[in-house]
Amino acid sequence: MIVFATVSSHSGGGSSKVSIAITGKLIRRSTKTLFANFAAVSFFSSPGALSKSQEELAKQLANPIASLISVPLQYNYNSDIGPTDDGERSLINIQPVIPIEMNQDWNAISRTILPIISQDDVFPGEGSQSGLGDVLQSVFFSPKAPTERGWIWGAGPVALIPTASDDLLGAEKWALGPTAVALKQEGGVTFGGLVNHIWSVAGDDDRNDISSSFLQPFLSFTTPGATTFTVNLESSYDWKSENWSVPVNVLVSQVLKLGGQMLSIGGGARYWIDSTPGGPEGWGVRLQLTLLFPK
Repeated sequence: MIVFATVSSHSGGGSSKVSIAITGKLIRRSTKTLFANFAAVSFFSSPGALSKSQEELAKQLANPIASLISVPLQYNYNSDIGPTDDGERSLINIQPVIPIEMNQDWNAISRTILPIISQDDVFPGEGSQSGLGDVLQSVFFSPKAPTERGWIWGAGPVALIPTASDDLLGAEKWALGPTAVALKQEGGVTFGGLVNHIWSVAGDDDRNDISSSFLQPFLSFTTPGATTFTVNLESSYDWKSENWSVPVNVLVSQVLKLGGQMLSIGGGARYWIDSTPGGPEGWGVRLQLTLLFPK
């Protein structure tokens, strides 16, 4: 799954203790729920009990532009942030994916990333902030049929929308650019990559301009039991400061049915190979719950 967030430093701002408490409760509750459900999958599910449709759903989830309505809720934790490495950040990305049939040959796939952020000691002397971050909206136009060589692809526009509730949680800039994805699926293996680039086009003149590239190569393997093992990079390059951020993620997820709802539960670890000055370092955590709405 795609994660791209921009947070720029800027003096001033703050947040209320009530807002921090509410966000902290939400993050803790989401984490406990994800762990509980993942434990239930481990103890009570078996490959023989899973249907062929669940395996196919797992393969569709490995495809960022599959014709599948889904709502991923993704929790990320990173630490050692800021000039003194004392900062930490918890981030819940709400990422609805909505495919729209344009005609018999083409789909448009809307992918939205709405971040809810809680951070402490990221900016020296600024304390804690919590609330909404900037929204990243992508639309991919994709042929329904793969190419003759089996490649699935899509391309379209991407926009960064300054929706942050605190000036320390967002860039306070509007940004636009192109995005594209290409992948191939052979048996249970999915491999490919997603890229985008955004330039700031409007916003607060006192904030840094944006020129940023995002590169996400990915590789996954889905078993007949609808378990998917994934490794990916979520690299970004800031052309203004000439700095890389390169986290590698190693994840495992399981498609299952709880009650009448199809969903996927997963998690894993992240390691920051490289980071911008003041960016996260070392190890991080990702947990994810995805609601699925197959046709």
